[in-house]
Amino acid sequence: MEQQRSVTASSQSPRSPSSQPYLSVSVTDPVKLGNGVQAYVSYRVITKTNFPEYQGPEKIVIRRYSDFIWLRDRLFEKYKGIFIPPLPEKSAVEKFRFSAEFIEMRRQALDIFVNRVASHHELQQSEDLRTFLQADEETMERLRSQETGIFKKRPADFMQIFKDVQSKVSDVVLGKEKPVEESNPEYEKLKHYIFELENHLAEAQKHAYRLVKRHRELGQSLSDFGKAVKLLGACEGNSLGIAFSELGAKAETLSVKLQKEAHQLLMNFEEPLKDYMRAVQSIKATIAERANAFRRHCELAETIKLKEINLNKLSLIRSDRVGEAEMEYNELKAESDEATQTFETIVRLMNEEIVCFQEQKTLDMGTAFHEFAKGQARLANGIADAWRSLLPKLESCSSS
Repeated sequence: MEQQRSVTASSQSPRSPSSQPYLSVSVTDPVKLGNGVQAYVSYRVITKTNFPEYQGPEKIVIRRYSDFIWLRDRLFEKYKGIFIPPLPEKSAVEKFRFSAEFIEMRRQALDIFVNRVASHHELQQSEDLRTFLQADEETMERLRSQETGIFKKRPADFMQIFKDVQSKVSDVVLGKEKPVEESNPEYEKLKHYIFELENHLAEAQKHAYRLVKRHRELGQSLSDFGKAVKLLGACEGNSLGIAFSELGAKAETLSVKLQKEAHQLLMNFEEPLKDYMRAVQSIKATIAERANAFRRHCELAETIKLKEINLNKLSLIRSDRVGEAEMEYNELKAESDEATQTFETIVRLMNEEIVCFQEQKTLDMGTAFHEFAKGQARLANGIADAWRSLLPKLESCSSS
């Protein structure tokens, strides 16, 4: 049995025979290039590996967001039944596209995406992944321009297709499409679970967004309050003025704490929730692929029955069209067998993928909620300590 490869950092020499197989990828150094509507952000993608099919122990390439889309789309086309890791969405709001916070969030999400691909036992063997990690910029640009089918359409066409796919996925997940469907209780249970998970994640993410917004607004309010109180203290020359100045300074310090905590909340809590919402969309796309494969399998099975009946009739009357009909039947039978195998492969892979997804989700969500609780406790203690330290001076002013 072939040894499963892993994505790990290693202190061993990449060319050492005793090294364990590893593939380490990092997305770093985002840089804005171009101006106006032509502007985009490039990233440095660093690959370290001892896989023999790679060009060497280390490779550094420059990639842009559309290159990551190319890789995702290629994987989705070729690996039916596997939950292809999701990509962060594009920002539709121009003023946010190149903000430092947005660029950093996207960089982290792209890093997570490519490492999920590189750590997957099937996807890490993809020739397209090797191309993405090693090809020069000119080659990548040429490959993107050569895409055919759905990925060559204009943006407006693609958006309409995407909406159609989303609608179809929702119909499949909700069980609205009735013509040809699997009657599998476990599969129905899976679809219901994904639908419920999407709703609960959306609700949690909505409130996480509100928490981030509230922290930022409170931080800004404390900053404004601090400035105002310091100006008020400057008008006073006695102990009250000193107390007011210290109160203002403390408010400004707490403002910085709140802004930092808002950023941590965004990166460690809201973003993981959004990431899993995107992952659910990937699962729904795979569910739609499974439904299409099952429909194709059933349609061909029905067509074969009709062809077989027709072939038997022609054989009985000893028609001269028997040979032609027999050839058509055999071609269709081979096509049907392939469709059946495709469907069964998707089912097998989905069963494996959902187990891995649930295990990883438990770990990731546990980490996200732990970081959330830890951050809130840290912030609450910091705020309480800061105000508590001022109480003696404020009390002396109020009692004098």
